[in-house]
Formats: sequence, structure tokens, C-alpha cells
Amino acid sequence: MFRIRTRILCLAAFCILCATTALAGPKVEAGYGNGPKTFTLATGSPGELGLLEQLGQAYCAKAGCRLDWVKAGSGQSLDMLKNGEVDMIMVHAPAAEKKAVAEGWAGCPTLIGSNEFFIVGPANDPAGIAKAKSAADAYKAIADAKAKFYSRGDNSGTHKKELGIWKDAGTTPAGDWYIVTKDFMTATLKRANDEGGYFMTDSSTWAAEQKNMPKLKILFSGDKKLVNTYHALCGQKDGKPASETAVGFITFVASPEGQNIIRSFGKDKHGEALYNDAAYAQKYVD
Repeated sequence: MFRIRTRILCLAAFCILCATTALAGPKVEAGYGNGPKTFTLATGSPGELGLLEQLGQAYCAKAGCRLDWVKAGSGQSLDMLKNGEVDMIMVHAPAAEKKAVAEGWAGCPTLIGSNEFFIVGPANDPAGIAKAKSAADAYKAIADAKAKFYSRGDNSGTHKKELGIWKDAGTTPAGDWYIVTKDFMTATLKRANDEGGYFMTDSSTWAAEQKNMPKLKILFSGDKKLVNTYHALCGQKDGKPASETAVGFITFVASPEGQNIIRSFGKDKHGEALYNDAAYAQKYVD
């Protein structure tokens, strides 16, 4: 009888824990500002690299609010917005973004800036991609050589872009050489460095982390398909934005003040800006 009671109590405690975890919502990585109004934003690299902190602090000081950052790639960010777990997102997955707006659960689509992708790899370039004429040619060369290639494999914007290039190359990557990390940008870049493989990294992460990646170098860049445009989207309910504070933040990011923060971010620390502004990004929007 004692054992049965113990098991029942343990099961009840487990159920309470699961319910509490579900109600708590997604994990907040960091918060910026200390005003009474709070909104949540899901994104990846802009949060990892510190751009979101600068934008959030500047906006929240004016609006009297707090921005809670949820660390997530573009695919996961879109899922959370659809499920009402966050108020807004910053993502780089154009096709998925357009679908979300068309379906009505996302709104306020706003171009905020861009960076680009670089294909980095070992300095000896075993697949010879430095001679490639396009990103697809580079990927095909990697597959033909069965050289180590690291994929985030997480439905992020980077992963979606990668899959599109494999499709352009007429190749379905598979085998021991194709390594899926299920991790974020910086962590996957580090694995490529430590284990001697290729990876497609965004230029912002590369500028911030290249000093920590001595075994890697940029081997291919410049293909128009590697330009990476970021948009902000807000959650919608019954055709209206779910959070006016989030809408205000999107307006701020698109304003001259917000755009100046974006085009200047990183210059003081890295000697170059990590992102381009919306005016530059507009040239690459389909």
C-alpha cells in the first residue's frame, strides 16, 4: 500500500511539474529594459550577437517596457508565433514568412536589414570550393569529395537556405560526411573549426567569431543567393496585432534611429558593421 501511495504521489508531482512547465512558456534567454509592460521576441543571431540588446534597451527606455528574448532559429520562432507563445519574431525565412502572413496569424511584415552567408572551411580546401562559380557548385564539390560538412539541421533560416542550395546543386546530402548538429550558429561554426569541416555561416557571426576559429577561412562568397534578409513579424489574433508594444518595437527598428543602430552595430568592437540596413537589404528582396 505504501508503494502504491508513493507511486501515486510521484505521478501527481510529475503531472504538476509538466503543467507548470507548460504554463511557464518558452525559456527567456535575457531581458532588456525594466518597464511594467512586457513583450516577448524570438530570434537567433541578432540576439546571440548583441544587436537585439542594443535595440531593446533603446526602445524600452522610451516606451517604458521590457523586452524578453527567446533564443530560437527562424523555423522555431515561426512556430512559437503561430502558437501564441511569443509576441513577435525576427527571422530570415522569406517563403515561410509570406505563408504566415497569408494565413493571417502573422502581421506587420517589416524589412529590417540583412547580412550574407559565407561558406567557410579548412584552409587546405579539400573539396576545392574556392574555384566554384556559384554556391550550388561549391556544395556539389563538397558532396563529390565527401568532405565534412556541418548542417544545423534545425529548420532555422540558415538550414532552409542550405537545403535550397543542395536542391539547386541536384544533390541530396547523406552519409558520414554530412554532420547534423541540431545546434545554433556559433556552436556549429565551432564544431566545423574543431573537427575540420565546411559550414555555411552568416557574415555577422563570422565577423564576431573569426578570431576564435583559426582553422577556418572564407572559401566562397558573393553569390546573390547567399544574401540573407531579415524581417520582423508580429503575432495576430482576429486580424489585429496581439501586442501593441511589440508593434511599437517593430516601428522603432524600422525608424532612422533603429536603422542607425543596425548599420553601426559591431563597428566599435570588430572594425566593421555586422549587419546592413533595410535600404541595402531592399535590393535583395524578391
